[in-house]
Amino acid sequence: MGYCVGLGNVWRFPYLCYRNGGGVFLIPYFIMLFFTGVPLFLMELSLGQYGAAGPITVWKCCPLLKGIGIGMLCVSILVCLYYNVIIAWTFYYLGSSFQSPLPWSCDAIANAALCGNGTAGNSSSGRLLSPSEVFWNERVLGVVHSEGLHDPGPVRWPLALCLLAAWIVIFLCMLKGIRSSGKVVYVTATFPYFVLIVLIIRGATLEGSLQGIVFYLTPDWSRLANAQVWNDAASQIFYSLGIGVGGLLSMASYNKFDNNVIRDTLIITTGNCCTSFFAGFAIFSILGHMAWRKGVPVGEVADTGPGLAFVAYPEALALLPGSVFWSIMFFLMLFMLGIDTLFGNMEGITTAVLDEFPQLRANMLHKSMFLGALCFCFYLMGLLLVTDGGIYWFTLIDAFSTSFGLIIITLFMCIGISFFYGVNQFCQDIIDMICHCPPWCSKLLLYFKACWVVITPFLLLFILTYIFIEMYNTSLQYGSYVYPRWGKALGVCIGATCCLQILIWAIVAISKETGTLKDRFRKSIRPLNSWRVNNLSNAARVEESGEPERVEAPFTVTLTDMDFTAMRWEIGSEA
Repeated sequence: MGYCVGLGNVWRFPYLCYRNGGGVFLIPYFIMLFFTGVPLFLMELSLGQYGAAGPITVWKCCPLLKGIGIGMLCVSILVCLYYNVIIAWTFYYLGSSFQSPLPWSCDAIANAALCGNGTAGNSSSGRLLSPSEVFWNERVLGVVHSEGLHDPGPVRWPLALCLLAAWIVIFLCMLKGIRSSGKVVYVTATFPYFVLIVLIIRGATLEGSLQGIVFYLTPDWSRLANAQVWNDAASQIFYSLGIGVGGLLSMASYNKFDNNVIRDTLIITTGNCCTSFFAGFAIFSILGHMAWRKGVPVGEVADTGPGLAFVAYPEALALLPGSVFWSIMFFLMLFMLGIDTLFGNMEGITTAVLDEFPQLRANMLHKSMFLGALCFCFYLMGLLLVTDGGIYWFTLIDAFSTSFGLIIITLFMCIGISFFYGVNQFCQDIIDMICHCPPWCSKLLLYFKACWVVITPFLLLFILTYIFIEMYNTSLQYGSYVYPRWGKALGVCIGATCCLQILIWAIVAISKETGTLKDRFRKSIRPLNSWRVNNLSNAARVEESGEPERVEAPFTVTLTDMDFTAMRWEIGSEA
């Protein structure tokens, strides 16, 4: 639950909802949840728990699709690269929260002109800026000193130090391991709800908050024809639930074999999406108040983009009694949420590598050196994202790392398990794990089977087609800045690199087999003999199938003269 409930709920969901017209975004969001999110979540959870392996090794169940695991690894690397930058921003705000008054509040002397007559702080679009927007754009990002993607500018060293501190914390968490963090998650996964309730109560008492709630819940039906809305809904479901990035597979591999995956799926997906919906009330009530103060419509009150949460939430915190205390609590909450989720993503990367190189797992010194080198490389790559123009690169990676590439990866995972491994076999594996499967579990599996075979692939194909048709005409923006064509092409290459791994490794798997192309294909979709056989019923099914056992590597048998001598002796003794 700690892995799935994270910054995607309180940071990413609100800004995507705001960018796509408020209430209308909820329609594709919940459609994607019921027909793709929940079924794919169960598929990943079951696959990881049954195979007890990471995102690469688990594809022993269908070697042809090993590229799915590599693609998941690529997506996870991209997400981890920019996700810790959000934690660095959180560190910066957390440090700034120890000032009284808060530096983004109207009580601060530097903001007197902004809060007095509103003559200062105009944005590039001519819109008046609030103190929290000025603090975000000038003090935190320094984006006012950059002209765009082509002009990143110098590294902002306060943010670079925050980023370094964030990676040190992640490194220490990785050293302790997943099992030792379980009890901490009980606090980190529940504390955010307390803070959100406080913000919602305060937001509801602000003048104009109702305008924001109406914007949040009222759909603009014409926006449903926009491919961007469906793309953002799909990517948000995958992002917040952690589907397709390998973290779920890795975390599930530590489960007990008889853990009830269906129960966990229902609890976690429901809790996750309710949290996103719940957090929306907090941020949109604040946006309504900001719109009332500026005298503009809610849809024009702030720039749409990743920084929305770092503008709206601080605005509300500054209005609370004891604002310093609540600001510290809130950004401590964001830090906890971010660490939980990033730890899960990093676990996906490290588990995949350690499964492929088990000697690293056996030697603690080598494992520590590997983790340290990994975190340091991420830190160096992340420095681009904490420059003056880093937010432009951040937005580019965020937009394309979880876009069509991730959808293609999950589509092939669904098709591979349903048609190559076999949906009936997969359902039987789930029943074998649950052991005493209640009647409701068996009936629910019929729904999931229908989704895996028909509904989910069809819906993903529909969205992919829509995305590719509209991709050329839809521009990528951050605030008033429109990304150049080469920037958008770079983003497409980022997404394509992830999903092309499926094709590359499928060719490798087929080339390793022998026989005709048809024989090679048939052999490459058959599970390896090391695929986990967990109980007697599985073993019985293998015997009944009558298929020859498959080995993972070629082997030879060398016969000597003794073998033939022994054979002649046996023949002579029989005579």
